[in-house]
Amino acid sequence: MGSTDPPADGPSLERLSAVFRVYEARRDGDQLVYYGEPLVPRERLLETAWPLFKEHGYEVELTTDTGEYVLVAQPADNSIDGIPWTNVVLFLLTVVSTLYAGTAWYHIDLSNDPLAVFEAWPFAAAVLGVLATHELGHYVMTRYHGVDATLPYFIPMPTLIGTMGAVIRMKGQMPDREALFDIGVAGPLAGLIATIAVTAIGLSLPPEQVPASLMNNPNTIQVEFGYPPLLELIAWVLGEPTTYSEGLAVNPVVIGGWVGMFITFLNLIPVGQLDGGHIVRAILGEQQERVAALVPVALFGLAAYVFYIEEVSNASVLWVFWGLLTTYVAYVGPANPIDDEGLDPKRKAVGILTFVLGVLCFTPVPIEIIT
Repeated sequence: MGSTDPPADGPSLERLSAVFRVYEARRDGDQLVYYGEPLVPRERLLETAWPLFKEHGYEVELTTDTGEYVLVAQPADNSIDGIPWTNVVLFLLTVVSTLYAGTAWYHIDLSNDPLAVFEAWPFAAAVLGVLATHELGHYVMTRYHGVDATLPYFIPMPTLIGTMGAVIRMKGQMPDREALFDIGVAGPLAGLIATIAVTAIGLSLPPEQVPASLMNNPNTIQVEFGYPPLLELIAWVLGEPTTYSEGLAVNPVVIGGWVGMFITFLNLIPVGQLDGGHIVRAILGEQQERVAALVPVALFGLAAYVFYIEEVSNASVLWVFWGLLTTYVAYVGPANPIDDEGLDPKRKAVGILTFVLGVLCFTPVPIEIIT
């Protein structure tokens, strides 16, 4: 049998009594378990119970166990216990993969000297710099708001840029819309600051010489990047070109800036638990789902435009993929804060500005592969 006496390090039953009638309370390992009957709707129950458990150092959720309602509280721990080896190993692998990808942009031949891979360090630093800054923007805000989250996980991948990006995983519940907004908006804004700096540096560096052997080879695969308005604007401010005469290519560091803009736009797609979904959920509340339902339709329409009007099939495949992905993300749904009170006008203004910057990072044909 259980007990109606709560664990000593949990909130008192008296403080829970207005929203949850407890008839059994016990400790199960590190967890605090309260069986009982909700007296108010789920949203109001968690809005009241969550801060009570939080002040005792626990994250709480309402679940069911064989038909019974249960409040299960887990210790909330934002500390980093020891060396996060998974994060470290993935980061080092991503360093290797981005260095290797960079050798193609610098036209480095590794057959005679494998250590020449390190000559591609400016490209790797540019790509990893914008990705790390974006994710650390999120991570800093999770720490500020007391939301349990992991350090960034980098994803190495043998692609044109050597990576599929980086992510952090939030394990704690979202306390309110302010936290949801701050965490969602911090990544794109921090990443854009790094992106602008990287792009400006890259445009100021000399262009890369394309070897004559590649130019005269009919089997050479040519990759053309579509430059978004923000990149063109930075080039205009600096008085630097974005295209060069035959035999010259943009400095690979600029590609790092392009990666930052492309990642920013994708993350600001307003659906589910993407950054844009967090921001719109914080601003509009549950009305965000109406916006999210339109996103896959818009992306499939963009894919059709790129295929039939721009006649770039590989770019249309990209938007079809994101249309399918956002369909799934919309189905999973957004993050729902415990306290669903509205945002202040200043945050709403910052959110609108962030989406404007995101539009400046958009181009319908981000990349075209010509064989």
